[in-house]
Amino acid sequence: MGERTDRVVVVGAGVVGTTAAWVAARDHAAREVVLVDPDPGSGASWVAGGMLAPITEAWPGERELLELGAASLARWPAFAAAVEQASGRPVGLRTAGTLAVVVDAADREDLDRVIEHLRAWGRDAERLTGREARRREPALGPAVRAGLAVPDDLAVDNRLLLAALRAAAERAGVVVRTEPVVRVTESDGAVSGVDLASGKRLDAGRVVVAAGAWSASLHPSLDGLVRPVKGEILRVRARAGSLPPPTRTVRAAVAGRAVYAVPRDGGRLVLGATQYETGFDADVTVGGVRDLLADTERVLPGIADYALEESAASFRPGTADNLPVLGAVPGTPDGLLACFGHGRNGILLTALTADVVAALLTGRPMPDGSAAASASRLATLEVSS
Repeated sequence: MGERTDRVVVVGAGVVGTTAAWVAARDHAAREVVLVDPDPGSGASWVAGGMLAPITEAWPGERELLELGAASLARWPAFAAAVEQASGRPVGLRTAGTLAVVVDAADREDLDRVIEHLRAWGRDAERLTGREARRREPALGPAVRAGLAVPDDLAVDNRLLLAALRAAAERAGVVVRTEPVVRVTESDGAVSGVDLASGKRLDAGRVVVAAGAWSASLHPSLDGLVRPVKGEILRVRARAGSLPPPTRTVRAAVAGRAVYAVPRDGGRLVLGATQYETGFDADVTVGGVRDLLADTERVLPGIADYALEESAASFRPGTADNLPVLGAVPGTPDGLLACFGHGRNGILLTALTADVVAALLTGRPMPDGSAAASASRLATLEVSS
């Protein structure tokens, strides 16, 4: 092999990949950073609620994921400010907090178990009666029986964030190429670049694979490490005369099904999210729309009068242990860095991922709070088929 280029290629221009490219260029980790994606800013990052909610996402048995999320949430205010300064654009960070609510006795028992686990892990949680929850959010309906107030669980407008990250990356000198990547190439045990669907080769000394659920197909050593988990969302808007939407994110359990409503400017809400293991099936189903609307209406009855503006589906990148894969995967060529598998927490974990990428590209140890996501764990982890 000839002299190795110090170009960094980032494959995948969702929130995670665009952040990685921006960080690489911002920190002068390479003379040239190229971000490659056939449709930048699409996929799971576009079809997302934008919740920054490790506490209300917490579930018994997922303490490492909770701690990762909490470490990232602590970084989010500074990360948001840095993106806004670098891009000159807003990211839509919302700091009103989150309410988690339930509507029947079985779901209330599950909520109580989550609260017990949170307190055992040193995370306090404020239990609310249904009346107390409705006092804080008058949009909640009479079916709500109990709740949990989490003022530190925030939200961000994912689409404003995508636009701001793209602007920040381009201002930092990132070159964006809108082409599919077929595979990561190697020579003499090290990354040599990527092959594009056009038949062209893009040389690189380091390749960051951040293609979400599609990442496993880019190199044999990544096969089986990530899979698609389909999710559907709806976007609705309050009309003239409608009851106003909640000011906080509302997460709910309805007959065991999880549903959320995340406020956006202009009286809008993002409703989600279904979850299916159906491969790369991108159809929005009638049943999915029905369940999202019916479950949300039980919690927020006023949405029956809202306008339905959008329905969409995409694919969360799932892993065998529900943790991201960050860094050098055992058995991969030198210079290949994984940055995928964020599952249902991609937006939340972006702030922590930014610090991880900065460390990896400059040879520093992974930052505090990120060890559970290190790709080195895969040496012993039985991956999903």
